[in-house]
Amino acid sequence: MSEISEKYSDSQDEQYLLKQQRKRAAKPLLWVSMASIFMLFAGLVSGYIVSRGFLLENGQWVEFKLPVQFVYSTIAVVISSIFLFIGQNQAKKDIRKAGLYMVLALISGALFCYFQISAYQNLISRNIFFTGPGSFTSGSWIYAISFLHLLHILGGLIALCVASVKASKNTYTEKDHQGYTLAAVFWHFLGFVWIFLYTFLTFYR
Repeated sequence: MSEISEKYSDSQDEQYLLKQQRKRAAKPLLWVSMASIFMLFAGLVSGYIVSRGFLLENGQWVEFKLPVQFVYSTIAVVISSIFLFIGQNQAKKDIRKAGLYMVLALISGALFCYFQISAYQNLISRNIFFTGPGSFTSGSWIYAISFLHLLHILGGLIALCVASVKASKNTYTEKDHQGYTLAAVFWHFLGFVWIFLYTFLTFYR
């Protein structure tokens, strides 16, 4: 009986150590992934600058106004980050209440996606296409950069969804809510990347 108890205790200790190792590794992995994403978009921005410069010299760069929906999506992502900032403060006091703020951030994030899709519909209505007959390079760049960011936003929404469910089920506590914090940090990062991209594309037409 004592041997069984010892094995059970050892198994629990191993699980606890594994959990602690994962927690310690989670933050560095997040920073590495964010650095990789930032480098990806930095590369796209560099490609945009080089392409624009080359085509301007040859008189082939087409300028057009960005869809107004990009403004709405920017507002949505800022509001979602505000909800998460409040939620992160609440997490130290009431984790279930923090979960509600994350749900509000999720809704705002979904609105961001809606406005991005509306922006593509706006572009199509103006005969600005990603590829095919009638498409042009400046339009293709807008699609490529914004859509790639939208894919990362979808990943961020999944992270927020998982964290909000765990918060509502009390999987997190007021003292231990690392998953909530990491999901929020990742979302703030994606919001920052979009604001940077939108500002760049607005003033570097």
